[in-house]
Parts: sequence; structure tokens; C-alpha cells
Amino acid sequence: MARTLTHDEAKVFYDRLGRRQDSQAIYEDRATAALIARGDFAKARAIFEFGCGTGRFAELLLARHLGQDCSYRAVDVSTTMVDLARRHLAKWGDRAEVRQTTGAIEVPAAEASCDRFIACYVLDLLSDDDIRALIAEARRVLVPSGLLCTTGLTPGRSVPARLVMGTWQAVHRLNPKLVGGCRPVEVRRYLSEGGWRIRHHEVVQRFGISSEVLVAARL
Repeated sequence: MARTLTHDEAKVFYDRLGRRQDSQAIYEDRATAALIARGDFAKARAIFEFGCGTGRFAELLLARHLGQDCSYRAVDVSTTMVDLARRHLAKWGDRAEVRQTTGAIEVPAAEASCDRFIACYVLDLLSDDDIRALIAEARRVLVPSGLLCTTGLTPGRSVPARLVMGTWQAVHRLNPKLVGGCRPVEVRRYLSEGGWRIRHHEVVQRFGISSEVLVAARL
């Protein structure tokens, strides 16, 4: 089992990373664009995002893809990221709320209180047990037929991508902090344990970096 960063280690790392996290857009944007295309966000009325980072994705959704009556709640473990996200989303007032968490895999939302649950480049940071716990929390807070929408690093499919992602995995095994704690994972296999219907699954690549795009409906 891969060693992952503790919640405290992740907080320290991302507090230091700050705005530089958005430099990852060079490979993340292709995956998040695919997620937007498949997540049916125009129909969303209540969104929860776990691990919102700087709030860049939330800002994009609120500005271009969500209806005026859609609320957006988000959390992150990093003090720096929460401060940045709050600044990015301040223009939407009460519609957008960002909270800081301890890193515990607990979603501060009531059962069946949202219709979209987003986790972009977060599950690849978590341990296997935490991935399962977060998916269970997503199912708890989603309404029936609500959508789990995720992106994250995943093993490569082409020869160049397998080389890049294999190297990434090797560096992670050596020292997870060298790659921000993230590693290639396949989230789809965690959903095979039941309670979900996969609506869309694909792997996209940018500069040899592979990202899994997954949209699944809560049963």
C-alpha cells in the first residue's frame, strides 16, 4: 500500500504552495473541461466541493456554467487555499461558502443536501481508506441520482503516458512530498463496491500526464 501524506503534512505542503497550485492548469484544464462537459452542471442547484484549492474551478463554474439559483459550498484543509478561494468567490456573496477543515474525511453537509459532489485532483492525494471514506460521504450527502464528479491523476494508457506516470509513481514511492503527495489512482475501481452507476469515464492526457475523468450517479 502506497504511503500517503498525513492530513497535517498535506496542509503544510499546500499552505506553502499557495498560488503556484494554479500552474498545474497546463494538464488539469483538459480534464476539468471534460468534467464540465459531462457533469450537467447547468441543472445543478446545490454543489459541494471537497478540496477546492484556490477556488479556480469553482469560480469558472459560477461564472459560466451554473444557474443563478445554484449554491456552492467548498472545503479545504489548507489555510492558504481557503483564503485564496474566498477571495476568488467573494463576488458571489452568500451563494458561495468556503470553510477550512482539519483534513478529516467528514463532509460538513446534511444527508441528501446536494446534487453535485466535486473532487478535483484530491482523491489521488488520499490513502485507500480515505478514498473509500470520502466516496461514502459523497453518497451520503448526494440526493438520489445526484452526481459524483471527479478528476485526478491515473495510470497512463499510451506508451509515453505509461512512462511518465510510472516515473511519477516511482517518485511518489521514494518521497510523496516530491509530487505534492499525489499519485496515479483509478477511482473507478472504488465505485465497483456498489451504490453508483457510472455515467461517464475517460482518461485524458496532456504532456504525458494522464487524468481520469469520472461522473457517477448515486443509486
